[in-house]
Amino acid sequence: MVKAVAVLGASPNVSGTIYFTQEGDGPTTVTGNISGLKPGLHGFHVHALGDTTNGCMSTGPHFNPASKEHGAPEDENRHAGDLGNVNVGADGTVNFTIIDKQIPLSGPNSIIGRAVVVHADPDDLGKGGHELSKSTGNAGGREACGIIGLQG
Repeated sequence: MVKAVAVLGASPNVSGTIYFTQEGDGPTTVTGNISGLKPGLHGFHVHALGDTTNGCMSTGPHFNPASKEHGAPEDENRHAGDLGNVNVGADGTVNFTIIDKQIPLSGPNSIIGRAVVVHADPDDLGKGGHELSKSTGNAGGREACGIIGLQG
């Protein structure tokens, strides 16, 4: 089993820890808790770069090794890093579990060393008709991010 973790930073208000586990060639399970966000849906993605030298802005675009359009996690045509939305409760916190087949922790498309980003607004899953729908899901600013690193 391979395990990884990302501690959210680059925001004075938002904090959280995201855990990743993968058994063999199976799907990756993502579990996390985030606090300090406004209630409602927030886009949640793996971004291409593990670079936070300019805060979350330097994490690059969504992780997209197959050069596809932005979409929902269940869509055939989607970026590997498109993990949809997390739904934050009235208290500003969310605990979640996501199981996904396109974000392996080993091999040529490993997400180790990349970043996870939680966005200010809902991800329209590529279906919003906005000019940014097919690239970012029109999910707004980057509220917090963390570099995905191996865990013992």
